[in-house]
Amino acid sequence: MKYGESTFDILYLLFAILTGLIILVRHRNKADKLMGTAALVLGLGDAFHLVPRVLNYFIDKDFTFYLGLGKLVTSITMTVFYILLFYLYKNVYRKKDQGTNAAGAAIYFCALVRVFICILPGNNWFKGEGTVLWGTLRNLPFIVIGAVIVYLYFKVREKDKYLKWIWLYTTLSFLFYLPVAIFAPLLPILGMLMLPKTVCYVLMLVSFIKKHRSTF
Repeated sequence: MKYGESTFDILYLLFAILTGLIILVRHRNKADKLMGTAALVLGLGDAFHLVPRVLNYFIDKDFTFYLGLGKLVTSITMTVFYILLFYLYKNVYRKKDQGTNAAGAAIYFCALVRVFICILPGNNWFKGEGTVLWGTLRNLPFIVIGAVIVYLYFKVREKDKYLKWIWLYTTLSFLFYLPVAIFAPLLPILGMLMLPKTVCYVLMLVSFIKKHRSTF
């Protein structure tokens, strides 16, 4: 198990980081910059959590602090990732109407609330003593962010063949992520759901690559 999961995690991180770097180096427009930055934020952010997780399998050392720090960093970078998805939506679909402004305001507000809750000591990140209550509190605003992103991309799913499934990948990633983020302290086996959640992110990155390649 540890070899399979570790290999998967390492390949995912390499794929995400390299995707971001390649798109940024070869960017032709603002959409490319946003997709490259989003991929890089995703990969580097997840590395804070996944690298200690992999090392924990093979090194006889207490990684509780580093795993907690990684979860904190990843919670913030995932939020930034969805903010970048919102900017990508505005850039690709040229949405500047009042509804989009309201959606943006909701995303920014919820992002600030989520980050604030994430840095509160009650999360006990560094002691590995998370609770269902704190998992719920910090993820409620994140759910709103995800719902807004899903709604926006669902509305325009037929207008861009490269990004048409972003709404679905986002929906599935949240369905896999939330049981882990909220109930893992009670049932650690739920952590296995992070694998299909990561697959959803890989599919998003593949969409970015296809969109980027369409500009050449």
